[in-house]
Amino acid sequence: MMGGNGYVDTTKSERAIWLMKCPPLVSQSLRSPPSHPSLPLAKVVVSIDPLKSKDDDSPPEFTMELGGSNQGHVPTCFAMDMSKDFLPMSVFSNTIQGKIAVEGKILNKFDMRPHNQNLDSYGKLCRERTNKYMVKNRQIQVIENDSGARMRPMPGMVTFSVAGPSEKKKTTGRGTETKRTRRDRGEMEEIVFKLFETQPNWSLRNLVQETDQPEQFLKDILKDLCVYNNKGTNQGTYELKPEYRKSGD
Repeated sequence: MMGGNGYVDTTKSERAIWLMKCPPLVSQSLRSPPSHPSLPLAKVVVSIDPLKSKDDDSPPEFTMELGGSNQGHVPTCFAMDMSKDFLPMSVFSNTIQGKIAVEGKILNKFDMRPHNQNLDSYGKLCRERTNKYMVKNRQIQVIENDSGARMRPMPGMVTFSVAGPSEKKKTTGRGTETKRTRRDRGEMEEIVFKLFETQPNWSLRNLVQETDQPEQFLKDILKDLCVYNNKGTNQGTYELKPEYRKSGD
């Protein structure tokens, strides 16, 4: 029955076909054109022992040699381990026109592996491939606005709840010597903005008590976000820089 809707072309159903499991390197080489039109993509060498006894039913040795000789350390010789212990299988094809045909039946199954003479080069190839995928690609981008204003959240953009007096950590009798754990800097900037929404001026001591953060760490953040009042009615306190204040303050 020739191809057509509802028909399968079986004219090649008895043709013998090899099923071969090969590494990606071999698959890519077989799909690439040879370096010279006269060179074959690959050749299979069958080794038969003429002195083998009739009772010895071991299969012959198969070896595939890839075409081309100028491939550096890339292995070109692979051993093919043949096996007939598999379920009967056939190969089908499907054309663009929707015609289905049987291309043949699987006679032998082969599992490819690097030949003993190529083990060193194949191991080197695997190491290079592993190292290539372990390298992380990083990119550096230059930011034109180096003032940092666009990189910081503006007041009111993020909602954050500040712990009240009842939620503060209890001291162990050493007062200010109690060890404090640093928060993430971005998270601390959000907390500072939230605190300055409640009142415009804060002393360093009160901010340390409210945030429970190390004094020096908090001073570094305030240096970037605030101005310090050396005189006037708000002497000794911090207030947000004009660019970080809410409009209308």
